[in-house]
Order: sequence, then structure tokens, then C-alpha cells
Amino acid sequence: MSDQPGVVDLFIIGGGVNGCGIARDAAGRGLSVTLAEQGDLAQGTSSASTKLFHGGLRYLEFFEFRLVREALEERETLLVAMPHISWPLRFVLPVHAGIRFDTTTPTSRLLNLVFPWMKGRRPAWLLRLGLFLYDNMGGRKILPGTRRLDLTRDKIGRVLKPGMALAWEYSDVWVEDARLVVLNARDAAARGAKVLVGTKVIGAQRQGDLWRIETEGAAGKAVHHARGLVNAAGPWVGQVLGLIDAPQSPAQVRLVRGSHIVTRRLHDDPRALFLQGADGRIVFIIPYEQDFSLIGTTEAAHDAAPEAATCSEAERDYLLAFVSQYLAKPVTARDVVWSYAGVRPLYDDGASSATAASRDYVLDLQAGGPVLLNVFGGKITTYRRLAEATLAKLAPHFPGLGPDWTARVPLPGGDFFQTGVKALIERLRVRYAFLGQAGAGRMARAYGTEAFAILGEAKTRADLGRDFGAGLSEAEVIWLMDREWARRAEDVVWRRTKLGLRLSADQIAVLDRFMRDRGAR
Repeated sequence: MSDQPGVVDLFIIGGGVNGCGIARDAAGRGLSVTLAEQGDLAQGTSSASTKLFHGGLRYLEFFEFRLVREALEERETLLVAMPHISWPLRFVLPVHAGIRFDTTTPTSRLLNLVFPWMKGRRPAWLLRLGLFLYDNMGGRKILPGTRRLDLTRDKIGRVLKPGMALAWEYSDVWVEDARLVVLNARDAAARGAKVLVGTKVIGAQRQGDLWRIETEGAAGKAVHHARGLVNAAGPWVGQVLGLIDAPQSPAQVRLVRGSHIVTRRLHDDPRALFLQGADGRIVFIIPYEQDFSLIGTTEAAHDAAPEAATCSEAERDYLLAFVSQYLAKPVTARDVVWSYAGVRPLYDDGASSATAASRDYVLDLQAGGPVLLNVFGGKITTYRRLAEATLAKLAPHFPGLGPDWTARVPLPGGDFFQTGVKALIERLRVRYAFLGQAGAGRMARAYGTEAFAILGEAKTRADLGRDFGAGLSEAEVIWLMDREWARRAEDVVWRRTKLGLRLSADQIAVLDRFMRDRGAR
């Protein structure tokens, strides 16, 4: 849209899900866009989530009905647009009558007032009421609704300790979070956006009707000019504000660390478990990467630098003790194969605890010259709606801006029916027999229809070049480097894939040397 040479309409700081979602939406509306990410795409919070598109069942306890409704509406919108990297997942919520909850949520206060003898409980009828709202608030059409389970008859009951007879089973959606970010960036780039990774913003000043933005990357320092600036730096939003020559925003961010652990698979059922703890919190046990279970998450105030977030021994032990309350076979530290932690940049609403802090987002717009918009808070499920809201805020400053367009528009590789994953896997298995069933499934779930472009005319595994282990080929690595901005082994094995769970340290080191050498050429 901008007709000034060397000037873009929008410069976006931050290559997480919000920044890349805004870049995609803006580029599709006709704006010229540059996005700068100081590290790798999704390197921070956006690859350290619980990996769910969900409404946030427990947010109903805080009466956050608008946020829950918006998130529930988004689940199926996103599911249709990215059927390769997202899929329906059923959750089992056991009713544990022996647990009491020391909580001060609005719901618990109301229950204590009306039913004082139930203090400290979430009765079965309350859970069912919440799930009724969950089923009906968001216009659900694809996902199956809630059903009652008899744990003495259902096979998942065998995983749990004796004494629990009742559970509710409901739907949410799994998503490959880091791939979601990368695919948004790819679609933004396909629509004309310029994506810069390993590029840190070191200053931004208003100069007349433009922003002058200074960056530093592998090629040195550079200067960019833009009509508008978006600070979508996630946990670093406050730090970036300190680099921008603009009035201090009244909105503030609250950093909350969420830690997860990964164990060898704890049960062979395809459903996840939603477990309630004596502290009022909830923890999921989710089938993960075929052979593992993902357990999380914690919620603790984070006072250190965002990049310093790790899962502490105390958080690991908390998660182990939490799930062991429910499981017939306790989980110990010896079962843990990996852990990770991310920092959620929540909007600081003055809540008394990290658990109670709102997951809603706040968009702080500063005009009076070239426009600045700061993004506070948000959650992965509502990233697309956040992007639409951002463009709505910016619209008065960009006359002729196109309308909303992203709902259900496929991301790269997602151009097939939501129910067509099995057929896609079978096509890959037949055409590339050397992959086997598991290999075809991994390629379909990571790349969708683009798997055919990566595999090309290969007749044997050797046709794909060097084998780095766990099915990772040279052809796939080159695709990730050339098309998805991967620069180092960790970008590949922990974000664009999760093959770090299967590769040895020596194999990862060999991959890193290959990528460094190729990048240098």
C-alpha cells in the first residue's frame, strides 16, 4: 500500500504466534510488512505451550465468558484451516470426590455463599454445567459433545486409582504450536511480507510521519522505515517498549512461567486426562508424539529474563506428585525424558495470583504521529482473532485496508478437508513405500500436502540424501532451511519437528554442523 521507496506500511517486532498472525493478516489485506524476530520463529512462548486450541474450561470459574466463547468459536475455525497440524482430541475429566479445593474464584465464592456445606468442592453437577456451557457457547459443529463415562467399565479407568467411578469426556483440539507460527510466517511471506529471523530491534524513533527502526542481525546493523509499528514481542514487550521513543504505556505485562514434563507414554488410550488438584489447579496428561506423554502445566510468577525460563526440579516434582494422585502407577523423576518451560506474557489486571490472572489480550494504540500498537497478553487459541482486532485498531490509519479474510483460509499444506488426514497418509505411504506407516504419518502431520514437494520423485530413502536419524532426511532439512527459516539444529529438532526426543546428542551435533556449513555457503 505504501508508495514511498524503502518504506513499509507495518513493521512488526516479534516472531511468535501473535506477530506472525498479524503479519499474515496485514499482508493479505494489501499492506507492505516487515517482521523482525531476535531469535528463531516461535523460539519463546509460542513453542512452549500445552499445544491446545481450547476454550479454557477453567476460565468459566472466573466468569470470563467472552474470552471462552471467542476461543471456542476459534477451535473449529482453526481446525478447518490447518487439518495437518491440528486435530480433535478427547479429554477425560474424572470426578474425584475426595479432593477439596482451596480457591477464591468467583464461582467458589458464590458456591460457598449459596451452599456453605460444599466449601472446597467442585461437585459433579457443577462440572457438568460447565461442560454444557462449553459445548454450547461456541457454535460447535465438528467436535463431538460431552458424554458421561463409567470408569469401572471404560478402559481408561484402568489407568486410574481404584475408587473413581464417574468421569466426563469432552472435546478440544491439539495443535503443533511451533509449526503454527512458522506456517503463518510462510503464508505472510507468500503474500509479500519480509520475515527477518536472528534480527534484533535495537531502537525505534518517530521521524515526522514515519518510524525509523534500527536492527542488528548476522549481516550487521540496518535501518528500516515504516508508517506503523507493532510491538508483539510477547514476554519481551516491556523491554521493547524501553527501546521505542514513545510515551510509556499504562498497560503492563505480567510474566507467568508454565512448565511441562514429557515422560514415556503412560497409557495406550488416545484420550487425554484432565486432572484436578487439591490446590484448585488442573493438569493435563496428553498423548504426545506417539510414544510419550505430555504433562503440564505449572503457573508461577517469573521474575527473571524470559529466555532464562526452565522447568525447575520443584515444578517437575509438583507435576509428578499431582498426576500420581490419580494414576494407578505413580510417575517418578526416572520417567521424565524431557522438560520445557515458557513465559506467558499476561496482561496485568491486578489479580492476586498467576492462576487468576486474565488470559485475555489488550491492544494499546498510540497515535499522534506514526501509529504504535503494543500487544499485551493473549493465548494461542485466539491469535487469529487478536490479529483481526489489531488490524481493526489500525484501520483508521491505513485507508483502503482490505476486510477480514483469514477465517478458515488454509495455511500452507492444509489445503484438504479436515476429515482427509487418513487418506493423505495413505497416499504418502503408497507413493513412498520406504517411509512406512509411521514415517508417512509424521510427514503428513508436519507438512500436509507439501510433503509431496519435499519428497519429490524419491524412490528410496537414499534418494532423499543424508539420513540424520529418526527419519530426518537431508531433503527435509534443506526444505526447513530454505522455506522455513531454520538455521540451527535446535530449530529443526525442537520446534519444526520434535525429533529431539528420538535423536542422540551426537546425531543432533552432526545435524548442526551440516546446517552451519550449508548456511555459511
